Amino acid sequence: MARRDLLKTIGAASLVASAKSLWAGDSPRVAFSVRRLTLKHTWTIARNSSDYKDNVFVRIERDGAVGWGEAAPNVRYGESAEKTLAVLERTRPLLESADWFEYVDLRRRWETFTKDQTCAGAALDMAVLDWVGGKLGVPLWRLFGLDGSKAPITTFSIGIDTPNVVRQKVREAADFPVLKIKVGRDNDAEILAAVRDVTDCPLRVDANEGWRDKHLALDRILWLQDLGVELIEQPMPAAMLDETAWLRDRVDIPIIADEAVKDAADIPKLAQAYDGINIKLMKSGGIQEAMRMIHVARALDMKIMLGCMIASSVSITAAAHLSPLIDYADLDGNLLIADDPFTGVTVERGRLVLPDRPGLGVAERKR
Repeated sequence: MARRDLLKTIGAASLVASAKSLWAGDSPRVAFSVRRLTLKHTWTIARNSSDYKDNVFVRIERDGAVGWGEAAPNVRYGESAEKTLAVLERTRPLLESADWFEYVDLRRRWETFTKDQTCAGAALDMAVLDWVGGKLGVPLWRLFGLDGSKAPITTFSIGIDTPNVVRQKVREAADFPVLKIKVGRDNDAEILAAVRDVTDCPLRVDANEGWRDKHLALDRILWLQDLGVELIEQPMPAAMLDETAWLRDRVDIPIIADEAVKDAADIPKLAQAYDGINIKLMKSGGIQEAMRMIHVARALDMKIMLGCMIASSVSITAAAHLSPLIDYADLDGNLLIADDPFTGVTVERGRLVLPDRPGLGVAERKR
């Protein structure tokens, strides 16, 4: 064999050996389970109330590394734990046969199953990326080339309730410098008065599509502007794009799209009516699409919020790894539950502190 050919053979063998050291080919273990997360307080928004959430967890393991993912189904999008679990089971053969390092192509393949249950796609996405980060020995924020110290302050959310309970919730959130207040029912004035009885901190308000008349929405927002409110999320139903554009021309505080946006394809049409978007992994289908949404929104000069459903530290931490890229964080879903089964991102005086452990950096609590 010629020397040049020998060197080529040695080089190719080295690459194969290097790849095999990361991907040894052990039989994968894939598990899906439903866990009930109990809330500290009854959670009420404009649409509904709940005392617990049944979320679906994904655990994958191969070659000594483990990846965790979480799906938080939302009835607003026709999701449920049962439907999500069924979709995930359909992806099992794909997961068990795939190279998890090829997560970009892998996401395209599982999206054929998860299109109508995007929270299932989010759980798969974070589990595979958690595994990749674990195998490479780096946290996701570092894998993405971000500065973890630039994670922002997160709001703490106050659900709709009686004035006395609202005051109690606000007192419990005294360490948070900014609060997010849920409105959209007939007692908006009572709720805001109760909040202002306890604190004068900046507020962000979320109506969850609760105001269905543009003139009512205008009156409410003009009133909120005088109460130290920084922004308003989804004041009107998602379908009322023209009415929201009309509203935006008449108010001074930013209007942020939430229910109106799921993925990157939704963003360009929203720029005429909204100042920014609220990205949630459960809506986008995972971290990869959320990253794409951030770049599209930036190209359109829109503000970016990272939000969440009520969930454990698995999905909250997954979203937090993208937080150095955004303007506003609302990543408190794990703080609203009484029995978080995981640890991950922490909060110090309202600021997110990203884990420095590989992958997501989450750990299951010992029972």
